[in-house]
Amino acid sequence: MLDKNGIAKRIAQELKNGYYVNLGIGIPTLVANYIPDGIEVVLQSENGLLGIGPFPKAENMDPDLINAGKQTITMIPGSSLFSSSDSFAMIRGGHVDLTVLGAMEVSENGDIANWKVPGKMVKGMGGAMDLVASAKNIIVAMQHRSKDGKSKLLKKCSLPITGLACVKKIVTELGVFDVLPEGGFHLLERAPGVSVQEIIDSTEGKLTISENVIEMAV
Repeated sequence: MLDKNGIAKRIAQELKNGYYVNLGIGIPTLVANYIPDGIEVVLQSENGLLGIGPFPKAENMDPDLINAGKQTITMIPGSSLFSSSDSFAMIRGGHVDLTVLGAMEVSENGDIANWKVPGKMVKGMGGAMDLVASAKNIIVAMQHRSKDGKSKLLKKCSLPITGLACVKKIVTELGVFDVLPEGGFHLLERAPGVSVQEIIDSTEGKLTISENVIEMAV
């Protein structure tokens, strides 16, 4: 079973040379720490940053340099700062190759709920709805089960929807899943120490399984 860093490390394997990538709040921000050697990607944040580096060490923190989740970050050579309106123009114009988002729920049709829990205080919508409406490819980084053990990969989302039929791939502490065009989760990889049966038992939505489910390499 993976921890949050393990999920981020596996998602980093999906990055390709030359990609422009937006990392959402939560687990997705950790992907910046695991960019594979030999490739160059440019990380974008909707508050107006292009060229985000790994998280800083304590002695190098700059409180004025933050991402959309208000976490302190670093910048790589060639980075640029600009207004959030320019940043959203980049997003809405389809210039982001990959978006990695956290989620509270994902449905078997690829719907995502990640911005509101009725009756609870959350950080807010942020740029999520713009990202899901405009992104070419969306990968979700999330916990497979809630704190009370209920599946978060569902037949239908119960929370307010952020975007419809937009999620392409999901990485959880249990495995890696494609969302099929015709609907349903397709298990590609299982996390170390996790059985296929555990994944079946933890998934409410329709689930198909590859003939040869490999163990995730992280």
